[in-house]
Amino acid sequence: MSLRVRSLLLALVAASVCTPNVWAGGMAEAAAAAPPTDRLIVQYRGGSAGATRADRNVMAMAHAAANQRGVQFNVLRRNAFGALVLKLDRRVDEAEAGALARALAAADADIEYAEPDRILRIQLTPNDARYLDQWHYYEATAGLNLPAAWDKTTGTGVRVAVIDTGYRPHADLAANLVGGYDFIGDTFVANDGSGRDSDASDPGDAAAAGECGAGTPASSSSWHGTHVAGTIAAVTNNASGVAGVAYGAKVVPVRVLGKCGGYTSDIADAIVWSSGGTVTGVPANAYPAKVLNLSLGGGGSCDTTTQNAINSARSRGSVVVVAAGNSNADAANFSPASCTGVISVAAVNRSGGRAYYSNYGSVVDVAAPGGDMRTNSADGILSTLNSGSGAPGADVLAYYQGTSMASPHVAGVVALMLAANPALTPDEVESRLKTSTRAFPATCSQCGTGLVDANAAVTAATGGGGGGGGTVVAEVESNNTRSTAQLISANPATVQGRIASTTDTDYYRVSLAAGKTLTSTLTPPTTADYDLYIYNASGTQIASSTNGTGAVDKATVVNSGTSAATVYVRVRYYGGGVGNYTLGLSQ
Repeated sequence: MSLRVRSLLLALVAASVCTPNVWAGGMAEAAAAAPPTDRLIVQYRGGSAGATRADRNVMAMAHAAANQRGVQFNVLRRNAFGALVLKLDRRVDEAEAGALARALAAADADIEYAEPDRILRIQLTPNDARYLDQWHYYEATAGLNLPAAWDKTTGTGVRVAVIDTGYRPHADLAANLVGGYDFIGDTFVANDGSGRDSDASDPGDAAAAGECGAGTPASSSSWHGTHVAGTIAAVTNNASGVAGVAYGAKVVPVRVLGKCGGYTSDIADAIVWSSGGTVTGVPANAYPAKVLNLSLGGGGSCDTTTQNAINSARSRGSVVVVAAGNSNADAANFSPASCTGVISVAAVNRSGGRAYYSNYGSVVDVAAPGGDMRTNSADGILSTLNSGSGAPGADVLAYYQGTSMASPHVAGVVALMLAANPALTPDEVESRLKTSTRAFPATCSQCGTGLVDANAAVTAATGGGGGGGGTVVAEVESNNTRSTAQLISANPATVQGRIASTTDTDYYRVSLAAGKTLTSTLTPPTTADYDLYIYNASGTQIASSTNGTGAVDKATVVNSGTSAATVYVRVRYYGGGVGNYTLGLSQ
């Protein structure tokens, strides 16, 4: 046996023996893992000569492996590109297959590439009767890209608190409800004859004209919390009704809104309690939630009471998702949209542009489907509801529109992320969610980093990288000028870089293929302001993003030519602290 073949064999056996079948992120759903495979694909360099050499090397390894512990294999065939398809004697999981492939490639310089022969599966499509009416889940233009995400996770093991009007025991929702509490202390607002208690069911929030203040119009019961909860976790694959974004998750209904709205003091207590905190006079929450959805708000910047409650929830590891508001105005002037540490969500219409009512601004983090029913009700968001105009009636499904509908889409995606990787902190969730968004297909100015993509978010949650994903690349100094720019050849890639001083700047060189769009996403430390610039081969600036402290910058450029073009991506210090950043690059 040649020295090269022996080294290759030993690398293969070592990889099979030493690679632990343990995922460092903790226990996740079994569905989150790719199916095990018993094949590898190995491509040798050198055309026909390379093929002959490959046959000789691989056959030698196969014979030798029979006398070694671990992996045995044979050659099944060549594929259309001349690569060898190797059949292992046992199935191995995704991580072990990757380790085997990397060991092969590292041990033999003649190998151009080696990779697992992955087993792909159909993308889950729910059989719910009205699923096809939920365009906001699957349509390519403005949908969440949920089917691909559902192949990885459905949210099992995660609880989402819906801090809202309470719930109705809708047949397409009730099985996914757990625990809950009614935090409304004022009996007029509560509209149920009592104050705070353990019954979070919604009696209705209808009000007569003038009942909520002089000149206020009459209103029917909204059943708002039931609609929001259905978007997050309606019972799915039951051949009935609608699907939920994270239908494997459970909803903890927390009632804070009743007739004419709800008090900040009640809402703040609910935020603390929902996350597992202590509220005087209220029993401990047996079902603390890792995700809190607040599809509510009012005028004025974030108040101290609400901010303190959010800080408290975050200290226990809960992610707080809020609606940006429906006033077609700057969300900085609304609460809790303007609070620190929340994920503030704007709404897009079916075309992927900002919905006419949606708030916007620098405090907005991301956008998600909220609908626009002005010309067609089916362009709204379909979910669970109740037919009663005052008191509860029958179960129904109905279309609503608003950032109240966009927010639970994101809360559901966050639940998918946490099911895939329970170890994520609130900051990590926000960062990976924001850097995994996709570009808006229509105008959505000041709507955050982009349109939430559930599949990309789950991939980012499990270490696939936000924005860039794929291969993780460490920054290599010195790269402070275009002439010394670091070449990034992996696609997609997540660069782990560092701004070491207030005068530091980093350049990266990328070959952008003809007809492709390069998406660059820069995530700075929360206390820093770093800016993102893109230049063409001659050094002319062609794109930039200069958001403020702690904000993610995202810029895209298109190569409309017929050949590859060199572009330079620059990360520049602007203000705040020095520290580490991630730069996602994908085309």
